[in-house]
Amino acid sequence: MAMRVLVVIGIAIATARASQDAVLARLDPGPRYQYVSGENGIELQDLWLKSRDIEEAGYYDPDYHNGYHLFTRSNPSTSQPLPRGYKDTLAKSYYDPRKRTIVLVHGWQNTPTSQFHVVLIPAFLEAEDVNVIMTDWSVGAAGNYLPALLNCIRSGESVAKYLQWLVEESGGDLSRFHLVGHSLGGHQVGIIGRNLGGVVPYITSLDPALPGWITNPNRFKADDGLYTEVMHTNAGVSGFLTALGHVDFYPNGGVNMPGCADRSCSHHRCNYYLAESFKGRFLGSQCDNLASALIGDCDGHTLNMGGLTPKPGYTGLYHVETNAHSPWYNPVY
Repeated sequence: MAMRVLVVIGIAIATARASQDAVLARLDPGPRYQYVSGENGIELQDLWLKSRDIEEAGYYDPDYHNGYHLFTRSNPSTSQPLPRGYKDTLAKSYYDPRKRTIVLVHGWQNTPTSQFHVVLIPAFLEAEDVNVIMTDWSVGAAGNYLPALLNCIRSGESVAKYLQWLVEESGGDLSRFHLVGHSLGGHQVGIIGRNLGGVVPYITSLDPALPGWITNPNRFKADDGLYTEVMHTNAGVSGFLTALGHVDFYPNGGVNMPGCADRSCSHHRCNYYLAESFKGRFLGSQCDNLASALIGDCDGHTLNMGGLTPKPGYTGLYHVETNAHSPWYNPVY
């Protein structure tokens, strides 16, 4: 009798595990297992969507788990939390709707202390007197890559609702907003902009993630904002290969960055390029097509990569050369 019970229990466990491992979809063409760049370096991840991925993603509620932290020149190193729905907290904060608001959205496995934030928060505050809001969706971005990808979409929808609340309660205007995201966050800023009606004047996508996004209808799109700019620094490996925005920059050919020894370094180098674009000029030349951008055979009109303000009216692919060390921009310009 005891043996029968053990057999039944064993069968039940095996059935449950099989159900969790059931493959539901292949999100992208290509191999099932791929290396993905995260906070802890390069990790091998299963990119076939399974039941357990959906179950893991289900534990994350962006309306409850997401955090929003304000940094200004009055509090450059210690944030002021600005939770949605707390009008008094917003009113007592340093948030000033008359100033431009920068919204930062991190990538897979990132936290509030990740490089993305450490580099860009002080860079924006040094360059201009702005509000910087750090979006902390680290609960949804933790764990395996595919649940984080699913959570990225849901987080983007939630962040859009938060920004609508922020604008309505502060008396501000979306016309003074700039969204900046890296990797998974590079797609999430597009989702945010899309859910805000495409009226945000400036959206910057930094090496938006490639795995799981090749055929994903939720990926970054040019019309997610009034002016959208994409920076490709590990194109076709960790980052998206083809053009996604109004303007797409391919520094040094867009794949391997000078001074980097691995793909993770190249994938994150765009954060430093954007930060330094507030100080100097990354002058790029327009290219006829993607192949020209990748090899640097470009001699069209010039345009600065990055910067504090949008460049509406410009479109196309651009190639720009950088140094292997800081200053990253070419000082001759």
